[in-house]
Amino acid sequence: MKIRLDQVVKTFDTFRAVHGVSLEVASGELVALLGPSGSGKTTILRMIAGLEFADGGAIYFGDQDATAIPVRERGVGFVFQHYALFPHMTVGENIAFGMKVSKVKRSKSEIAARVDELLKLVRLEGLGNRFPSQISGGQRQRVALARALAVDPKVLLLDEPFGALDAAVRRDLRVWLREIQEQLGITTLFVTHDQEEALDLADRVVILSEGKIVQEGTPEEVTRRPNSAFVTRFLGDTNRLQGQVGGGQVQLGGTAVAAPGIRDGKADVYVRPADLEWAVEGEGLSATVTRVIDRPDHRRVLAKLADGTQIELDVPPETRVLRGDIGVLRVHRANIFAA
Repeated sequence: MKIRLDQVVKTFDTFRAVHGVSLEVASGELVALLGPSGSGKTTILRMIAGLEFADGGAIYFGDQDATAIPVRERGVGFVFQHYALFPHMTVGENIAFGMKVSKVKRSKSEIAARVDELLKLVRLEGLGNRFPSQISGGQRQRVALARALAVDPKVLLLDEPFGALDAAVRRDLRVWLREIQEQLGITTLFVTHDQEEALDLADRVVILSEGKIVQEGTPEEVTRRPNSAFVTRFLGDTNRLQGQVGGGQVQLGGTAVAAPGIRDGKADVYVRPADLEWAVEGEGLSATVTRVIDRPDHRRVLAKLADGTQIELDVPPETRVLRGDIGVLRVHRANIFAA
């Protein structure tokens, strides 16, 4: 099922949460709506679901204008961050609930067979008679997904689906969700503020700020070619330096970095920690190490440039570097924007 938003607007009292958003999601595509709190991503998801109605524009499911269709008739499955399971119902009863209240009538045997099928799909065989309080958070989120899939939705919507889980469980569920989505081929939108989650899962990432789409593209496109300083900063750790552009290069202290297509004048230069190299001597930015933080797969080095600018870089775990060491930083890659 293809979804299309055409200049959709949503206002709450005097606050406009969504400013004329247009977006198209292909049938079977998995799209992440990514942005900081207050960027409008959850409001967009709720309008697609029919939990909120647009004040302007239109929402299409395929060729059908679904803007004013009630939520029960839209054919969407919705998974919330905090599961929203019925605590007095068993796992199986939670999954069956949507089928029992649906306009499409099914026999008890059909519902039971579908529940068993979904329990197998979400890898919870044998847990149908337990209550939500008797299973883990990751298992509860699987139940919530099974309940959303029970009514055979045309579209699957997930609002911060892993936000209440710890990091290890989130990583496992991301892999599992992608497998389920590809197996079913269902059009899926999910909301997150977690950049890693969006980049790991999505076919396409839509980045929002203040109710507007600021960039959309594949994970490779948005990470390798961010179109603004905001997107660059939002998509992960980055160092901001100031330089002077002239003749297709930006001068940074004692080194120069290619700046094709950037007009001459002042520029903001964003360099990610992994795009810097530490060297004891040679050309580069003079720096003094102020702290070294060890992590499982690398060492994060905090340093200070000659002008006092604080900077962070990642080096291989075997790199010998200590607080107080003096050396140079070489810039391998940067995102540059005219100031």
